[in-house]
Amino acid sequence: MAKETNKQAEMNVEEVVSKTEAFLTNNKKTILGGIIAVVAIIAGVICYNNFVSTPREEKAAEAMAKAEEWFRAGAYELALNGDSVGAMGFIAVADEYSSTKAGNLANAYAGMALAQLKKYSEAVEYLNDFSADDAVIAPAAMGALGNCYAQLGEEEKAASTLMEAAAMSDTHSLSPIYLLQAGQLYEKLGKNDAAVEAYKQIKNKYFNSMQAYDIDKYIERASAK
Repeated sequence: MAKETNKQAEMNVEEVVSKTEAFLTNNKKTILGGIIAVVAIIAGVICYNNFVSTPREEKAAEAMAKAEEWFRAGAYELALNGDSVGAMGFIAVADEYSSTKAGNLANAYAGMALAQLKKYSEAVEYLNDFSADDAVIAPAAMGALGNCYAQLGEEEKAASTLMEAAAMSDTHSLSPIYLLQAGQLYEKLGKNDAAVEAYKQIKNKYFNSMQAYDIDKYIERASAK
């Protein structure tokens, strides 16, 4: 079943990312917080492929299966805490299997679930406990962390975290989203030069992204302040 779930997730990744980009392009005033779903899909795709190299890793990944199912269904409390018949939630997996890669990934999932429940301070704790250096999950989790900081009113930290996420990702799918978010935060902070720099990265480096289509408007606005 895990293999079937993984294959289905792989088929849906590009569609989900595309829909997320379209939403962010059409709803720029409400852009903060829009990246959480992307992280979930990416994590789900990679989990069973890469995190079952040992029996303990496999056991940890299997323990996460039901929690991932709840997460995708939007049942975030169950995904976090498990149920009364013994299915584990991400919090328990992160604690019991902390030495495994799947247990580490559970921290990212827990952070995302808490963010969906608007428990941003707790989300930050779990996202900070997640550690990875890959080119996919690590920048996505960093982007989610930046959005949590923004929701907590920590705009300076949010902007710098989103800029870091954009540099880590260095892709046309995620980096322009983070850069646009960071630019808007810098404008809010009155740091218009930093905002222009973020926007110009989209224009010059990620010119094929959806965010680049009308980025000149953002550059002109920030430059005029």
